[in-house]
Amino acid sequence: MNTPDKDSPLVFIVEDEPDIARLIATSLAEYGFRSETFGTGRALLARARKVQPELAILDLGLPDMDGLQVLRLLQEQHPCAALILTGRDGLTDRVLGLELGADDYLVKPFEPRELVARVRSILRRYQKAAASEPDAHGGARFAGWHFDIGRLTLTSDDGREVSLSAAEAALLQSLLKRPNKILTREQLIGERELDPFDRSIDVRISRLRRKLEDDPQDPKIIKTVYGAGYLLCAAVVWG
Repeated sequence: MNTPDKDSPLVFIVEDEPDIARLIATSLAEYGFRSETFGTGRALLARARKVQPELAILDLGLPDMDGLQVLRLLQEQHPCAALILTGRDGLTDRVLGLELGADDYLVKPFEPRELVARVRSILRRYQKAAASEPDAHGGARFAGWHFDIGRLTLTSDDGREVSLSAAEAALLQSLLKRPNKILTREQLIGERELDPFDRSIDVRISRLRRKLEDDPQDPKIIKTVYGAGYLLCAAVVWG
């Protein structure tokens, strides 16, 4: 176990039950993570305007606003990795959370070690994606689009700009690294074990298509290879 220092990853926790917030913060600290806790969504969003976390852990049942609204605003204004930790186990909440940019969804009651393991897995995926890019400080041009890695934006040749969530950007980077090659859902999701019913990658692919494609129902850039995975059909130029 590691002691957090000023260079340790920073995690924001929004949880209105103080005992649970303390449990999460203590568990993260034991494994070398810094954290800040907030009792309301507005408090987290206000802090995010000043300090950028590597990851946010979000409860959905907050006293001032729905956690899904917090997630949407966070990804629009201050994109970062996100994990939903909630007592709400409905399929609708899970799908909406993933659609809005969450990287994972964990239901209460939870095992603290599993929570830490999921946090570490999410952050490792982002670190590997950034480290393996040909020019992590630049961007990529493909199919009439420019992907700006630093700003998490897509800009079309006619100047239209589209924002990406951190999860969408990480998925797009994985596809752009290996254009014109079939990638399985397991390859795209990274280190986390994939449940047979896990549709998180499919949800994010659908969101990317709505932003990239002229007709998302008949995609030309990101194609589905049934029974195999997904394929980015474009030449990619980095820099």
